[in-house]
Amino acid sequence: MLEVERLEVRYGAATALWDVSIRIAAGELVCVVGPNGAGKTTLIDAIAGLNRISAGRLAMDGRDLNHLPGHLFCDQGIAIVPEGRRLFVAMSVLENLELGSFRPAARVARQASLERVLEIFPALKTRLAAPAGTLSGGQQQMVAIARALMAKPRLLLLDEPSLGLAPSIVLEMFRVIREINESGVAVLLVEQNVAMALEIAGRAYVLEEGRIISEGSPADLMNQPHIRRAYLGESG
Repeated sequence: MLEVERLEVRYGAATALWDVSIRIAAGELVCVVGPNGAGKTTLIDAIAGLNRISAGRLAMDGRDLNHLPGHLFCDQGIAIVPEGRRLFVAMSVLENLELGSFRPAARVARQASLERVLEIFPALKTRLAAPAGTLSGGQQQMVAIARALMAKPRLLLLDEPSLGLAPSIVLEMFRVIREINESGVAVLLVEQNVAMALEIAGRAYVLEEGRIISEGSPADLMNQPHIRRAYLGESG
């Protein structure tokens, strides 16, 4: 499905990602973990077409995306839930959701998609007319994820979905992410909550200082002393 080979992204003279290679199969749930400043958002934005690739290859179903305009990445079945949600706060919840189905293929299925996302997030049913900016942080994150699902993606990119949420809401958010994946949507999850990300992922990558330093199953990574010390707070 998604292939990222020896990816490099620069901001001017500064290189943010070096020689990064990851893959995601159809229907897979993969997480990328790492400290602040490791390049996680840069990576997910590159896969979404928001960052220009300096070197390497990005492909979806074998089709090279390197020179595809960013606004056409969604047509390849890729949707992103960005860090910080980036809702149109003065617009209603319903209007935000409808924007997610802008693509012609998604627009045809708009009503069915709306019904589906309201099944996933029933708390939004009574808030459809409310300005998105009046919702709680947890509800705004629900809108951001639902908006991306309205595009009917095959690959959903999630950038720090638990950031700033109450612990009880975080648990619900991870349950929903698992449910979305089990429905057949592949998920790439970028997350600082390492323990919970590894709990739901099938495979994981560790990104540090712009490079992949480790990859494997969550169990493999949990058995590495460096990972346990750096990300789970364990000593020894």
